[in-house]
Amino acid sequence: MKKLFFSLLLCLCLPAWAAEAPKLDIGKGGQCVEDAQWMRKNHMHLLKHGRDDAVRKGLRDDKHSLKNCIECHASTKDDSAIARDDSFCVSCHRYEAVKIDCFECHSGKRKSAWLQRNAK
Repeated sequence: MKKLFFSLLLCLCLPAWAAEAPKLDIGKGGQCVEDAQWMRKNHMHLLKHGRDDAVRKGLRDDKHSLKNCIECHASTKDDSAIARDDSFCVSCHRYEAVKIDCFECHSGKRKSAWLQRNAK
């Protein structure tokens, strides 16, 4: 019975293990503000804590700002990080089955992010 259970479990999980990594349009890309592996694991914490610091304390971290992310990772085709299925944010979040809610308030376009940053 145990073997049957583990065989069934393996069959159910195999498609998840075999899933191909998303194909990303990384935009300009280049040197990220942090190591890529670290960013994959921690970017959501930076954004969440950055949001809390900005909204509640008035503190802004330009190095880890969402505008900074969009400036580098928006597609060179359409200046957006969320417009298409292969867009930088959309493709990873879809692969990981995570809902993106950043762009309900923030622009996912490079030009808009640049204008917002330089409108001060």
